[in-house]
Amino acid sequence: MSTLIHRRVEAAQKGMNPTVICRVSSGWVVLGDVQFLRGYSLLLPDPVVPDLNALTMADRITFLQDMAILGDALLEVTGAARINYEILGNREAALHAHVFPRFATEPEGQRQKPVWFYDWKSAPPFDAKQHQPLMHQIAAAIKRYQKTM
Repeated sequence: MSTLIHRRVEAAQKGMNPTVICRVSSGWVVLGDVQFLRGYSLLLPDPVVPDLNALTMADRITFLQDMAILGDALLEVTGAARINYEILGNREAALHAHVFPRFATEPEGQRQKPVWFYDWKSAPPFDAKQHQPLMHQIAAAIKRYQKTM
């Protein structure tokens, strides 16, 4: 089965995925294709598996730890008020974690709702040139948090 997640991980392995922030123990940290929330990122496992339950217990712990470290890095870099974590897999039947910085400055009607209520089609798209500084900051923060483990 070849999902979007499979294709993104394969591109990351080949150095051809422009959204890659960095490699971590469990896979790849990438910036989201849209940036309606500055810093929205995903954790993609490498190798790709169908879901969290397909991993060994040790690999689950590593994946979830990498996800939490990404959240710590996003809190630091973006100044978010909190981080939302979502592992869904309903549309793309391959494990991947969405990590969303949430901000006190979000519109009142959006701030307390799930991010899926945002208009994803009109959101600012990923732009390699524009988002490169943010991606470098996130990668550097991830490295710092990894060293404290």
